[in-house]
Amino acid sequence: MDQCIQTKRSHDAATVNRWTIEVFISSSREACVLEFRNFYLGQLGMKVVHSFLIALILASSGYGQTPAPQPDRVDDFVQGEMQRQHIPGLSLLVARDGKVLLAKGYGFANVELQVPVKPETVFQSGSVGKQFTATAVMMLVEDGKIKLDDPITNYLTDAPATWKQVTIRELLSHTAGFGDYPKKFNFRKDYTEADELRIVEGIPLAFTPGTKWRYSNLGYVTLGILIHKVTGGFYSDFLQKRIFGPLGMTSTRIISEADIIPNRAAGYRLLKEQLKNQEWVSPTVNTTADGSLYFSILDLAKWDAALYTEKLIKQSSFEQMWTVSRLTNGQSNSGHYGFAWFIQAKRGHRVLDHGGAWQGFETHISRYIDDKLTVVVLSNLADADTGIVDDHIADFYLNTGAHSASEP
Repeated sequence: MDQCIQTKRSHDAATVNRWTIEVFISSSREACVLEFRNFYLGQLGMKVVHSFLIALILASSGYGQTPAPQPDRVDDFVQGEMQRQHIPGLSLLVARDGKVLLAKGYGFANVELQVPVKPETVFQSGSVGKQFTATAVMMLVEDGKIKLDDPITNYLTDAPATWKQVTIRELLSHTAGFGDYPKKFNFRKDYTEADELRIVEGIPLAFTPGTKWRYSNLGYVTLGILIHKVTGGFYSDFLQKRIFGPLGMTSTRIISEADIIPNRAAGYRLLKEQLKNQEWVSPTVNTTADGSLYFSILDLAKWDAALYTEKLIKQSSFEQMWTVSRLTNGQSNSGHYGFAWFIQAKRGHRVLDHGGAWQGFETHISRYIDDKLTVVVLSNLADADTGIVDDHIADFYLNTGAHSASEP
């Protein structure tokens, strides 16, 4: 029966009401209904079958669940927000329980060539890419290669003495005292990994590790170097082997402006209200583990679906990533940050989210854990507020009342 309908019969055959019917809706609801009718009509009788078919159709159409918004309502909001913010192109994913509800492109991936955005369009990740780095670290923990509470100096043996207090856990949660790229950092210069590490090592810790929270791109740059040190291969190769390849994320990879990348979007910025191309950075600066990836919403749908499973790491490891990390005094960190995810409540819903910004791109992902709803917004304009788009679209699907597009 193509796994459309499976049945179990009670030992008491005196009444048909003792039948227990388990229904698995296939991709074709109509085919499933007809299959049920033909198979059971002679055994259950027309009246019972008719009643069951009504229940089946209502169940398979989502009756009793939060209704999906009208497509025009979503389109009108997204297009209005793009116009308000002057966003050239945007890609939107909405998924529930690992299944895609909406995957759609708006506007232009390339303004000069008038190439429209489509679900396959590839955007730069910005810091949304940090969650892949953090997952790779948790894989190494499960592999027994590292421990979260190990000092980083166990692996980076030439690091400054002050780093002996820095743990891998603190790097993941931005509580290690690391900072961001210094003002004099030359984004147009090619650096080796050793050069990058020397730059990070040359910046004094902002506070005693574990005592405060401060968002740090350089902490995740260091984690990428750690992955290389432990595995013997560049961190992006590890991601490809252990995450992107197994999940079939065919467009997700390290940034390379030299390579031919199908469906790649161009990044833009606004300068005195005029649209300009993104500013150029050196190839090696575009390969660090703080968020230097390409991906599409179709690949992120596969990523989101995997987070409901143990294909990558154990659920207990994910739970560590999705729990607000505590400081050495036992209090939660002020950023409400786990490992590569912010953990917060939005209008009564528990949410994991993260934004990203890099080279003319702004991205945002939100996972409403208890609602099993995920919204991803990718855009190709620097400083675009993808977070507000994400929040409004989530409201449409959570049925909590959408805001107006003009609301700040």
